[in-house]
Amino acid sequence: MRILETVSEELSERMELEKSTLSFARVAFDDKKIVRRHIVPKDEATVWRPAFIHDIDKILHCPYYNRYSDKTQAFSFFKNDDISRRSLHVQLVSRIARTIGAALNLNLNLIEAISLGHDIGHAPFAHSGERWLDKLYCDHTGRHFMHNIHSVRVLDEIFPINISLQTLDGIAAHNGETELSEYRPRPLSGFEEFDRIIEECYKDPTASARLVPSTLEGCVVRISDIIAYLGKDRQDAERAGITHDDSFERGAIGITNSEIINNLIVNIIENSYGKEYISMDRDHFQALKEAKSANYKLIYGDLRSRPDAQTEPMMKEMYDALLDDYIRDRRDSPIFTHHINYVLPSRRERRIPYDTTEPNQMVVDYIASMTDDYFVDLYRYMFPDSARRVHYIGYFDGEKPYKEI
Repeated sequence: MRILETVSEELSERMELEKSTLSFARVAFDDKKIVRRHIVPKDEATVWRPAFIHDIDKILHCPYYNRYSDKTQAFSFFKNDDISRRSLHVQLVSRIARTIGAALNLNLNLIEAISLGHDIGHAPFAHSGERWLDKLYCDHTGRHFMHNIHSVRVLDEIFPINISLQTLDGIAAHNGETELSEYRPRPLSGFEEFDRIIEECYKDPTASARLVPSTLEGCVVRISDIIAYLGKDRQDAERAGITHDDSFERGAIGITNSEIINNLIVNIIENSYGKEYISMDRDHFQALKEAKSANYKLIYGDLRSRPDAQTEPMMKEMYDALLDDYIRDRRDSPIFTHHINYVLPSRRERRIPYDTTEPNQMVVDYIASMTDDYFVDLYRYMFPDSARRVHYIGYFDGEKPYKEI
């Protein structure tokens, strides 16, 4: 039996009264305080197009936004259209975060901008691909790759589209792998401080986990990222034949995707309304931690949920070959024809000319931009004689052959 909590009658009445009289606490980020690197007239807010709607539109039209649709969320090599891709995940994060934000009277446009951009720098093959790329980059340079930090690079340097400081900060600090019972925004003075923080993340792999959003909106997206994948990954795992509802113990937040989303949203609203921080009570936070731990044990630890073992050495071969091509200036290489020549036509002002990018960073930019299928096709193109091949679990694998009667 599903258990769906509801906001208490007392809080519901208070929310309704304060909304009708506009007497609610003014804790939303004020559009007038938006900060951008460059003052550009067309990026200025208007009465019909507020400040952060510009960020939303810029992200939606960023060339890499399309690539969400073929990047793994949790299950890389299942041919199953009912299993989530990263494109759905960012929409779910946006929807959950805006539901919470609307109840708490926050800036919904800022929430949407952060949500839609938070994973745009994700490598192919989800967190496995992220780990492999981090190792390769670190082995060559001592610097690190993290998808949240690379998402900032995509929107601020690869395509310098003048995204606001508040949106970029929320994207950088969204790390959904670290849960907290309470999120208090940490003040941020400006781009100079932000740039120092981002640079520190490249040098210290633990720095990213310590990031805290500077706005309540960023805090809401951060917890919504966890809410969005926690139950949805269970739903996908069941469709992949890895788990079912009975695999999990029922805690304060429930078992199913709908229970987890509903009950965490309700508890966050109950414990955060009118406050300058985002929180949940002890029982729900503990249940969230236990549910996340169960996912790691029963889903992410299952070999069927991991990318094919062939994929990591394939990425290393590809990295080394592309690095050599770039250093030797082989203009017919895909790193030029498919990446650099694709990125360079951007008419935006760049702080550093893109074609002078450090070689390893250029290779990382290219590989991180790839979708899963593109990676597989590129490998076949670059190494046609290799015996390495990715093996997919197809729609009819395990089915008995059809015989007409």
